[in-house]
Amino acid sequence: MATEIERKFLVVSDAWRDAVTHSAIFRQGYIATGETTRGSVRVRISGDQAWLNMKSATRGMERLEFEYPLPLEDAIQVLDSLCETPIIEKTRHYVRHADHTWEVDVFEGENAGLVVAEVELETTEDRPSLPVWVGNEVTDDLRYYNACLVKHPFNTW
Repeated sequence: MATEIERKFLVVSDAWRDAVTHSAIFRQGYIATGETTRGSVRVRISGDQAWLNMKSATRGMERLEFEYPLPLEDAIQVLDSLCETPIIEKTRHYVRHADHTWEVDVFEGENAGLVVAEVELETTEDRPSLPVWVGNEVTDDLRYYNACLVKHPFNTW
């Protein structure tokens, strides 16, 4: 069984930019979200790769997550035909801090202006060193879940 354990924080400065190891552009859309189901189903494209992802609608840092490769052509068709709008557009920057790799997501489109940082953990007891560029923790705030940003984009808050 696949379990994802992660914490999510708002980003309060650009100090992370000097530590970026690499970046990726993502387009992702949701076929189903946790508001109406027990989980979310999404399609994500980055470059010439695509994935189908299912995640439990559990609130908090620990959730079930399953991810599988998907043919790029199929993913494009699903994004264009089956997904709710707006499509989530973001650039993910990978930033090494202490013993963890942080993922800093800079959103675009209807969620422009939102910047969040996530760190994946081995256990729920893991307490990573927090970089100076992270602010309030929003792990338990549903508004910051990507599946919720489709229904309630950041620019409408």
